[in-house]
Amino acid sequence: MKFKARIMSSEDIDRALIRLSHQIIEKNNGVNNLCLIGIKTRGVPLAERIAANIKRIEKVDVEVGQLDITLYRDDLSKVNSDPIVNSTNIPFSIEKKIVVLVDDVIFTGRTARAALDALMSLGRPAKIQLCELIDRGHSELPIKANYVGKNIPTSLSEVVMVQLAEIDGVSSVVINEK
Repeated sequence: MKFKARIMSSEDIDRALIRLSHQIIEKNNGVNNLCLIGIKTRGVPLAERIAANIKRIEKVDVEVGQLDITLYRDDLSKVNSDPIVNSTNIPFSIEKKIVVLVDDVIFTGRTARAALDALMSLGRPAKIQLCELIDRGHSELPIKANYVGKNIPTSLSEVVMVQLAEIDGVSSVVINEK
């Protein structure tokens, strides 16, 4: 892949996550009955950062879980014939809660669809909302994020890469050419 452009710096990501945290609080009239569930891999540290922001703003701990959607993907055979299943870790009930699913990039909407299926297999939340750091367009399903850090119009020949310090050692969002 050929590097094309840096879209967000570490500071830009932090600012977007603070804004998203405020939006989540405002839309839900506070954080009562709210939990965050990060979609593995990069949705997890994003959810944890949002939870930390909410704690600073509201002085309340919000529960955070980790969701592995590997076996719920509709393109599993195209992705890998021998998938690696990471564990889902949601140490609390999602019954009747407001669940905010958090992920790094929404593209076709298929990851979000798989996450909805995986989440519904665990219980029946009162509401499910979707929070994405980046919306790059090209949705193939009628799924739209409730909260978006940045909209980045892309071509199908481009790849949006989110790097987070917790996983990659650096935080940034870049666009590469395939």
